[in-house]
Amino acid sequence: MYDILIENGCILDGSGNPWFKGDIGIKDGKIAQIGPLKRKRAREKMDAKGLIVAPGFIDIHNHSDAVPFVSPREEGRILQGITTEIIGNCGVSLAPVFKETQDLLKKYVGPFCFEAPLRWDWQTLGEFLDRVDERQNLTNMGAWVGHGAIRIAAMGFDNRKPTAEELAKMKELVAQAMDQGAYGLSSGLIYPPGVYSDRAEMTELCKVVAEMGGVYTTHMRNEQDLVIDSVKETITVAERSGVSTIIAHHKTNGRKNWGKSRQTLQLIDEARDRGFDITCDVYPYIASSTFLWALLPPWVQEGGIGKLLERLHSKENRRRIQENFIHGLPGWPNLVEGSGWDGILISSCQKNKDLEGKTLRQIADARKAEPADVLFDILLEVNADVLMVLFGMSEEDVTNILRHPAAMVGSDAIPSTGKPHPRYFGAFPRILSKYVREDKVLCLPEAVRKMTSMPAQKLGLRDRGMIREGLWADLVIFDPQTIEDKATFTNPRQYPKGIPHVLVNGQMAVCAGKVTGALAGRVLRKGSC
Repeated sequence: MYDILIENGCILDGSGNPWFKGDIGIKDGKIAQIGPLKRKRAREKMDAKGLIVAPGFIDIHNHSDAVPFVSPREEGRILQGITTEIIGNCGVSLAPVFKETQDLLKKYVGPFCFEAPLRWDWQTLGEFLDRVDERQNLTNMGAWVGHGAIRIAAMGFDNRKPTAEELAKMKELVAQAMDQGAYGLSSGLIYPPGVYSDRAEMTELCKVVAEMGGVYTTHMRNEQDLVIDSVKETITVAERSGVSTIIAHHKTNGRKNWGKSRQTLQLIDEARDRGFDITCDVYPYIASSTFLWALLPPWVQEGGIGKLLERLHSKENRRRIQENFIHGLPGWPNLVEGSGWDGILISSCQKNKDLEGKTLRQIADARKAEPADVLFDILLEVNADVLMVLFGMSEEDVTNILRHPAAMVGSDAIPSTGKPHPRYFGAFPRILSKYVREDKVLCLPEAVRKMTSMPAQKLGLRDRGMIREGLWADLVIFDPQTIEDKATFTNPRQYPKGIPHVLVNGQMAVCAGKVTGALAGRVLRKGSC
C-alpha cells in the first residue's frame, strides 16, 4: 500500500522531455512507482487531472540562512513550490564563527538575519547545519560556505593580501566546511572583505574546492561597466583551479551596459567549448536587492560596518564619497550611477518603517536635502541595518540569460521585514507565468529543467531534482494555465496562485493551497545523498 497516490497527472520529470500522463505512488518518503496505478491501494489519493506534476523546485541561490530560526515559519518559499534551498551565497554565511572576529561577522551578516533570534551557539558550518536540523524546516536546505565569512575569520576586514599563514588558514576552513557538508565556496567580490581579495587568492581557495569535488559560485567583482572583465576573471579562476563554477545572479547592470549579456554569454560558451564547467543562475526581474551600504565605495567600508559609520560623521569623507559618486573609481561598480537616485528603493528598514517603499530621491525631496546626504543620514539613523532594491537591468538581458542553455533559475531572495524584493514570494511562479505562458521565452519542459534537474546536477544531488523511482518525493503540482506570481515591489507579501500541492520528502507541505505545517525538510550535506 502506498502512503500517497497521485493520479491522472501530466508528469514533467525534470529532464526537459515533454510531459506524459501517469500516476505516482509514494512510500516512505520516496517515489515507489510511476505508471498506470489506478488499481493500487493508498492511504491517501490525489487527483491531479489537468495539472502538471513536476519535481520540487530547487533554489540554488538564496539568503534564507536565518529563516529556520524564525517563528512563525516563513511560508513564502514553500508556497511557490520550492522544496530545496541552498544558502550561504555571495560570500555571506553564518559560519565559521571565531570569538576574536565574531562581532565583525555578526555586523557583516546582520541585514540578512532580519532580527532572527540567533543564539550563535555554533562555530563551524557543520555545527550551524546541526542547529538547522534541530529546528526543522519546511524545505530542504543545503549550504555553501562564504568566502567573506572565511576571510573575516582569518584576517578580519583588512584591505590587504593574506599572509601565507592566513591563506593556509582560509584553505583549511574551506576544506573543513566541505568535509562537514558544504557544497562548495561562494564569494561576494563586490562587498568587503571579498573586494579586497585578488585572483590569486580565489584561485588557491578554489583549488581546495575542486580537489574535494565541490562548486564555486561567485557574485562577481563587477556587474556594470567591467562586467565583461569580471566574467573573464571568473573563467580564469575556473581554468587555473579546475573548479566547477556558477556566475551568480548573472546580470549586466546600468543602462549603458544593457546588451552586454550577448558578450558575457559568448564568453561562457567559449569556456565550455574549452572544457570548463561554467554555468550561471538568473532571477526573473529587472531589479536587484542588497545592503544599502553597498552603494558606498570600498574605502569607506574598510574595517567593517562600525568603521563605515564612523567615517560618515566626517564632512570631508562625505564630500569625498559624493565626488566618487560623480566621477567614479577605477574598477568600482558605482551602483548609484547604474540605477540613479530615483531607482534606489528602501525595502527594509528596521528602525524607520516610514522609509520603506520610497526611493532615495523621494526621501531627499521630502527632507529638502541632497540624495547623497540622505543616504549617509539613513545609514547612521538605522546603524546600517537597511536593505534596498535597485532598478538597473533591461528585460532583454534578463531574457537572453534566462534562455541560455547554461543558465538555471535562482531567486537570490533575501528575507526581511518591510517590503522585500518580490522574488522572495514569486520568483519561480513568475518564470512559469511570464516567461513560459505569456512571453514564450522558454517552453514548459525546459523551464522546469532549469529549476529542478539542472541545479541538482550542478550540486551533485543524485536523489532529487527529477521524477524517478527511488528518488525522494519532492514534488510540486501546479496548473500551467493559472500559475502566477502576485508579489509586486509595492506589495510584495502576496503568495502566488495556481500551485495547489507541494510535497517534501513524501509529506504534504502544501495541500489545496494551504501550508499544512509539516516540517519535513532536511539538511542536505554534500556526499550524504
